[in-house]
Amino acid sequence: MPNQEVTVNRKNGETCLVEVSFATIDDSGTSLFLIMMRDTTIRKGLEAQLLQAQKMESIGQLPAGIAHEIDTPTQFANDNLRFLTDSFHEGQKVLEAYAHLGCALPPDVVEPQLLQEMNATLPEADLDYVTAEIPKALRQSLDGAERVAHIVQAMQAFSHPGSTGKTPPDLNQSIESPVTVARNEWKYVADVVLHPDPTLPLIACLPGEFNQVILNQVVNAAHAIRNMVEQTEGGKGTITISTRMQQDWVEILNADTGSGILESARSKIFDAFFTTKEVGKGTGQGLAIAHNVIVKKHGGRLTFDTQIGQGTTFIIQLPNHSVPLELVANVYEQAEGRK
Repeated sequence: MPNQEVTVNRKNGETCLVEVSFATIDDSGTSLFLIMMRDTTIRKGLEAQLLQAQKMESIGQLPAGIAHEIDTPTQFANDNLRFLTDSFHEGQKVLEAYAHLGCALPPDVVEPQLLQEMNATLPEADLDYVTAEIPKALRQSLDGAERVAHIVQAMQAFSHPGSTGKTPPDLNQSIESPVTVARNEWKYVADVVLHPDPTLPLIACLPGEFNQVILNQVVNAAHAIRNMVEQTEGGKGTITISTRMQQDWVEILNADTGSGILESARSKIFDAFFTTKEVGKGTGQGLAIAHNVIVKKHGGRLTFDTQIGQGTTFIIQLPNHSVPLELVANVYEQAEGRK
């Protein structure tokens, strides 16, 4: 008989997955049935996390490739817009000089017909309006192109596989990439405010996994604020991300003005597959993975402070282990080599 998997309830009310296997034993002509049960909850959870990680790895390669393809034409657009802006600025001086000259010339200096044509052309061209609006249009286009370039750079930084070992990145700069990547999640419901501590030391961490934790927290904060906005029909909320030194810990605080976490959910918030979101909108993996990354892989702490109707603050604490200067120099040289 093949093994079967069933769901059972523990004494504490929690559910778990149990694998049941059957075997037949012949004992001196007597057939005995052996039933073995094994709790597979943890194993299944790890398998699901691995599958999710593999999916995310595959999906993550797509934006990296798209970002690479967008990067070059975006640079062309930026360079050409700067050229047009500078060129028009110089050409504008010439147009203004000709306009003044046309107004200042006496009628007997040039042919009357030529002067008449020139005076008729200027109003038709609406030169004052054109020379005032074209620089604005170029500036707006350049701002848009630079924003696209910034998003592309953030996607490249976020999708870069990086090193499998720990390196000392600039955490303040690392936080900016996932915030930019998640912009579509928060831009309609919240404003993001960054308060980086410029004196933050370099600490050894896994940059790719740290970025994933920040991305998850920003998206969760945006969803919490969206729920609050929909319930109260209020204005946009705020996501505030701060960094600071706290004794022997580097702290990253992610505060939102969302709806807060219910009392009944607080003890389970870091459990795998636990989610307060609607079916199809949450896997219950994000905070469990974040806890694993911060606590188990970095020896840090991940806690939160929440108030219903006020919001939630997640606090990441990473140990301030000193980074050897030669390691910093090596990372810097590698970064320079990729430029």
